[in-house]
Amino acid sequence: MITLCMDTSHIYLVLALIRDNTVIGKIQEPCWKKQSEEIFPKLQELMDQTGTVPQDIDQIVITKGPGSYTGVRIAMTVAKVFCAMKEIPLYTVGTLQLYAGNRTCRVLTDARGKRAYTCVFENGRAAEEPHAEELAQIHAEEDLAVIGDGHLIGREDCWPDLAENFLAVKENWEKAESVHTVVPEYLKSSQAYLLK
Repeated sequence: MITLCMDTSHIYLVLALIRDNTVIGKIQEPCWKKQSEEIFPKLQELMDQTGTVPQDIDQIVITKGPGSYTGVRIAMTVAKVFCAMKEIPLYTVGTLQLYAGNRTCRVLTDARGKRAYTCVFENGRAAEEPHAEELAQIHAEEDLAVIGDGHLIGREDCWPDLAENFLAVKENWEKAESVHTVVPEYLKSSQAYLLK
């Protein structure tokens, strides 16, 4: 069983190939606002590295958000087309869940407009609902690791191996009933866009 994993929801282009329960190839590169240009060349690079071809892929896992409005849709569109044409399963996982992996941490990613997408995780399980929050309202406990855009709250940025995290959070993959009904998860309310 070969699984293709993709995340284009934030600053990285993350691609991974998992054979059964082993990551056999991965790419994680900063690619802000260039994911749509880079995803196909990097997919080909990943296939070449691992000696696989598109016909070998049995299922796909993507992040469903939250994240960049366009970014989330890049991997999602590629996956939906591929899965529909090949008639293979499509799975989704929350972006913040992917970033947390199995850690106890706060995940924090820039949501623009002085806001962040955030969630506290305990051993990889969400201790609260992922949400968008004003930066001024986020208070990261000193003893709690911050994953992601830590600079937003005066901490260091920290990005784990997101390709390996796809495997680490496998129990959180959600199978889509139909590839056609998969939609991005956005946490900003319409009122959030009105904030200056």
